[in-house]
Amino acid sequence: MLTAHLPSGFIAGRLAGRRWTIPAAMPVALVASVLPDLDMFWFHLVDHGSVHHHRYWVHIPAFWAAVAAITLPFLWRSRWRATALLFFAVILLHLVLDTIGGGILWGAPFSDHLFSLITVPPDHGHWIASFLLHWSFGAELAIWIWAAILWRRG
Repeated sequence: MLTAHLPSGFIAGRLAGRRWTIPAAMPVALVASVLPDLDMFWFHLVDHGSVHHHRYWVHIPAFWAAVAAITLPFLWRSRWRATALLFFAVILLHLVLDTIGGGILWGAPFSDHLFSLITVPPDHGHWIASFLLHWSFGAELAIWIWAAILWRRG
């Protein structure tokens, strides 16, 4: 996914906020929806694109599973349990969305294979154009439309 992480976080925050009483549901969902992509700063400023950013620790499901395994027991009996669950669910949503066309290390640390549901061929001059003009971008547009409808409804 190129552009749909933030609107997917908005959708998750809105749905969770309506279904359950979750402290700070929307800000937590929005932060979690883009948190793994903060590695783009390192990718561009330090690595200069030499390592695919989906290979960094913030895009590895095992890392987030370990963080959740450490964090959730401490929060389980607190009022922040639902908020923490929402946070990790939206992180998982980010990784699932990246699995569609970007590839995620679902087998790490036992495998260094980037698992991807589809491969977007480099049919156009720039990789962004290839993603924007690929049929799979329709899924991103659908997420944006869903988020816009939820936002419009208030």
